[in-house]
Amino acid sequence: MTFDPNGVGIANGNIFGFPVTADEAQIIITPIPWDATASYGKGASDGPKAILDASTQLDFYHPKLEDAWKTKIFMSPISEEWKKINADLCFRAIEYIAFLEDGGKIENAPEYQILLAEVAEAQNALKENLKEKSLKIISEGKIPAVLGGEHSTPLGLIEAIDEQGFPFGVLQIDAHADLRDAYEGFDQSHASIMFNVVKNCKNLEKLVQVGIRDIAQSEVDLINSNPSKIKTFFDWELKEAQFNGTTWKQQVNQIIEQLPENVYISFDIDGLKPFLCPNTGTPVVGGFELDEINYLFFELVKAGKKIVGFDLNEVAPGNADDWDANVGARVLWNLVCVTEKSRRIHGKSNN
Repeated sequence: MTFDPNGVGIANGNIFGFPVTADEAQIIITPIPWDATASYGKGASDGPKAILDASTQLDFYHPKLEDAWKTKIFMSPISEEWKKINADLCFRAIEYIAFLEDGGKIENAPEYQILLAEVAEAQNALKENLKEKSLKIISEGKIPAVLGGEHSTPLGLIEAIDEQGFPFGVLQIDAHADLRDAYEGFDQSHASIMFNVVKNCKNLEKLVQVGIRDIAQSEVDLINSNPSKIKTFFDWELKEAQFNGTTWKQQVNQIIEQLPENVYISFDIDGLKPFLCPNTGTPVVGGFELDEINYLFFELVKAGKKIVGFDLNEVAPGNADDWDANVGARVLWNLVCVTEKSRRIHGKSNN
């Protein structure tokens, strides 16, 4: 099947409407419709479908990647089974979180202890399933990616990359540090993803966080006690330096200097300014324009770094319009293009 990059987008079931099969693809996205541990706003489980629907409305010229539309990318079908499991657990989790916010104690609530165990069991199965899929993708010389869902979803993918045995870094774009230990009782909470990555990944050389601006004291303490493992570029520090004359280019160079050769990108949409993602689960004032993050990503590749995988999470479509999905699709397109540029430079091997 041919593809006309100047024609009308075709809703063929694949991301961007590209006529690419799983066997042909060089980048494979696994969508995960999951937001059971989301602690404020729900809806990220609908993100993958909303982004898929919006993706065919893009134009596919990219100023940083020649013939970007020739990128061979495939997105696996969205699991209806996991969507149903998530819907059931979400309904019960909303009651549980309200119980905590009213001062309830988990030790006095056996029904919520059961819920926590069920969520933990489901998330572990989800993680192991993703890990198995990701290991297969990597073994075929392809680059794996995840489209969430809440930010807990890519843990299995990151662990699969860790099992390849080479040192790597994680570049995290986010409003939150996600370094909490078992937030609200959930071991694999969306607020714990990087805590679990740092704890579980033996080959993780550096976690580099950019744009963090909503953080707990325990997370600050963890960052300060692990300077060789975690480097956080707080949003307020970046902005203050800019007010005093430091350019974003200079700051980007500082960020890139902290990263090893192999880089995994983890992009929480709330790292952007809230007007770009108004329906995300936990929006925070501050953040970036998308152009600023795109500049960082392409400078990363220009500096010789190799992208070994990525995720995009916390895109939650609104009821009134498709703005969040539109922005999410454009974020995903840029992630795909920068990953493809890296792949063309370094070849298809992931190690």
